[in-house]
Amino acid sequence: MTAEATIRPPRAVGELRMSAKPLGARTVLGDLRQAGSLRMLFPRPAGDGLQGISINTAGGVTGGDRFRFEARADAGTTLTLSTQAAERAYRAQPGEVAMVQTHLEVCEGGRLNWLPQETILFQGCALRRSITVNLAPNASLLLCEPLVFGRAAMGETLTSGQFEDRIEITRDGAPLFLDAMHLSGDIAAHLARPTIAGGAGALATLVYIKADAEAHLTPLREAVGSSGGVSLIQQDLLFARLLAPDSFELRRTLMPVLTRLARGPLPRPWMI
Repeated sequence: MTAEATIRPPRAVGELRMSAKPLGARTVLGDLRQAGSLRMLFPRPAGDGLQGISINTAGGVTGGDRFRFEARADAGTTLTLSTQAAERAYRAQPGEVAMVQTHLEVCEGGRLNWLPQETILFQGCALRRSITVNLAPNASLLLCEPLVFGRAAMGETLTSGQFEDRIEITRDGAPLFLDAMHLSGDIAAHLARPTIAGGAGALATLVYIKADAEAHLTPLREAVGSSGGVSLIQQDLLFARLLAPDSFELRRTLMPVLTRLARGPLPRPWMI
């Protein structure tokens, strides 16, 4: 084996753990631990809730990278989490897969809004991602994961790549919601099938868990129209999948929906 063959490019590693706690009527930062390529900023709050904006200083994700994020909203708190910019999943070397793991916990009477900006899959990417959420019996959740397939403005088509995604939500330890996606090979050809995505270049997965979920069903179906579907899985659990030709059109539909469900303005990075 040559010396050149044994040299492997550096890979990014990041870990971030945080919690939100109550202080009177306000939600403030509890614990924070950040290491490697993950950092968190806390903008001045517009209301009583706490907002956190995560930053990947590595500038993206590629094969071999390892990232782990953990957050907890303590009892009675409101925590909104987003990202500074869209995450980019770059081309990976053969046999290398990036791993991104997120674990969220919402305690009794707490609320968590998980609102990252888009993840953009580049040609040749290899990304395995998981999100697990554990809710207390009276906790609420708004979770949205937007996904973009290639850089449409550059004419990029995903003829090769690997993407695995899993969202698992439990309530008081019991299974509540599970959604899994596995795309590999010629992703564009797969998405072009009318029974899959009809050629969509972007999609969003949305989960809303709160006692008033049923009241949002009809308004959301009207807002989404023919670009997706909205289902009431149970009385307090709303699930939606939105499709769009590109990220711009996805945002046009998605942002009013998120504003309605979040009951307030979205994190400022969404407006840039």
